[in-house]
Amino acid sequence: MAGSALKSPKDESAAGETRRRKQASPVVESSKPRLLRVLGPGLITGASDDDPSGIATYSQAGAQFGFAITWTLLFTYPLMSVVQEISGRIGRTTGKGIAANIREHYPNWILQTIVAALLVANTINIGADLGAMGDAVNLLVGGPKFAYVLAFGVLCALLQVFMQYARYVSVLKWLTLVLFAYFGTVMVVNVPWKEAAQGFFIPTFSKDAAFWTTVVAVLGTTISPYLFFWQASQEVEDIAEVPERKPLVKAPRQGSDANERISIDTYVGMAFSNLVALAIMVTTAATLHASGNTDIQTSSQAAEALKPVAGEFAFAIFSLGIIGTGLLAVPVLAGSAAYALGEARKWPVGLARQPLAARAFYATIVIATLAGVAISLSPVDPIKALFWSAVINGVVAVPVMVMMMLITSNPKIMRKFVIKGARRTIGWLATAVMAAAAIGMGVTSFI
Repeated sequence: MAGSALKSPKDESAAGETRRRKQASPVVESSKPRLLRVLGPGLITGASDDDPSGIATYSQAGAQFGFAITWTLLFTYPLMSVVQEISGRIGRTTGKGIAANIREHYPNWILQTIVAALLVANTINIGADLGAMGDAVNLLVGGPKFAYVLAFGVLCALLQVFMQYARYVSVLKWLTLVLFAYFGTVMVVNVPWKEAAQGFFIPTFSKDAAFWTTVVAVLGTTISPYLFFWQASQEVEDIAEVPERKPLVKAPRQGSDANERISIDTYVGMAFSNLVALAIMVTTAATLHASGNTDIQTSSQAAEALKPVAGEFAFAIFSLGIIGTGLLAVPVLAGSAAYALGEARKWPVGLARQPLAARAFYATIVIATLAGVAISLSPVDPIKALFWSAVINGVVAVPVMVMMMLITSNPKIMRKFVIKGARRTIGWLATAVMAAAAIGMGVTSFI
């Protein structure tokens, strides 16, 4: 059994990989690549941002405040896009993930604190997402929620451990199509488009503390630290998978094409993410808020509440979307935790490695996923768990973003590819906004 695992197509030996890179031609990515070939880490990252927990946040925002809060998605788009692009550039330029760069160039206590908090937040988030997926299946077909939660958890872990990397990434790309379900819900409900456009393009503010708490929740949902670690590490994985690619610090000639690809991938992925979030907000605003049903706490509650006001079809596709996005997001949450911990501990990491060649990395994925299953099936209040996950994510995002900005401004790390100009300005602006959001979240938590 062990011998067959070692011969699995999931990975090549280190020596073989080295030979392949040395023999590779200097061909680089086309300067005008086809969109479908370009889309990869950025698309998957953007789609996984709309996980069941995010769906709950967007549903609650739309149900409680209607179209008046949809402007937050227009505001967050450039911020999240630049931050994610920066994370991708870190991986592509250095050939190392964010945690590995922090470990090599900055104090160890900063790294250990960030990684510990990320592990806690991701595990809680996995539990919340698996619980929402179980609830969604229960709403559609009935049956025991615990069985669905366990089945989803085991499936997500097995796919990451045993599926060949290229096929696994392909599966994640196809899963992003599930999010089109939420565009379907918009099409089957009666939307007052003039009012919706006004709410999206003209910011509305309120003195209500609940309004600002929701704004903070939207920020924390769209700009999350696990997404930074995932996208950077996927760029590193792709360097190993594509023979022509090398870290830009070693192959600066590839810089222009590589950075163009990352930009297209990221901006398309983040646009897709925010359009899906907008579709969810518009759907719940036009139905639940309009009918006075404003007390929505979870994504499954939103799906169930849609049935009497929007019909069986809207209810069904909304529920199916929860399941599909969970299958996409849970592996990203577990994987980003494993990348961060593995790089911090100097373990062999990577989904392209054989399981026996990266035991600790894959063990982290399995343990984080199963711990999420345990949290979902425990007496812990899922709403409180999700709240504290958001709090931790919001707090962790700030130091991670500060470290990312310092890394990308350091010529010793990035060489000629330091981040300058508008990207640097927007990156620091996003960091300041998240710092203000974290402070605001802390203040509103104790009022």
